[in-house]
Amino acid sequence: MQFNSKHKGFLLALIVSAGLLFTACSSAEKGAAKPDPVEANIKMYTQVWDEIMNKGKIEMFNDSNFTTDVRFNMKPADVVGIDSARVFYSNFLTGFSNIKFTMVDVFGQGEKLVKHWNFKGIHTGNFFGIPATGKAVDLDGSTIVLMREGKIAEEQDFYDNMDFMQQLGMVPPADK
Repeated sequence: MQFNSKHKGFLLALIVSAGLLFTACSSAEKGAAKPDPVEANIKMYTQVWDEIMNKGKIEMFNDSNFTTDVRFNMKPADVVGIDSARVFYSNFLTGFSNIKFTMVDVFGQGEKLVKHWNFKGIHTGNFFGIPATGKAVDLDGSTIVLMREGKIAEEQDFYDNMDFMQQLGMVPPADK
């Protein structure tokens, strides 16, 4: 096939247009804002714990939300794995009614998050072997969280356990 000057001009215009289109698309991709992984982790994390604690959805303990080897650092022994976590936290859901779990603040850096939380409820069921006392609890605490690839991998809670036991009526209030 022979190209005349008309065909050569059209072919040149087509090549230049394709090049400009490719350059524009590449620039748009480079300039497009990437989602902030910390914000994505915070959103996922807060949604999962809201579903578990406030809505009683214990099935949220799954491998979509937690790493299979998730670790909750505790004394005297850590809670390790999704099934163990589900059993552990079901004690809160069966031990308390009128649960209101509030995340006061959550912030993070990289794969680490910190949350300030408040737990309120009425002790109306068996809670780790403690029979119902009918007492209301209002407990504040903080949690350090490690996320891994968008999943909850590790947590450690910090709260005043003595205050918690006093609110349950298991320990007499401290003299002031």
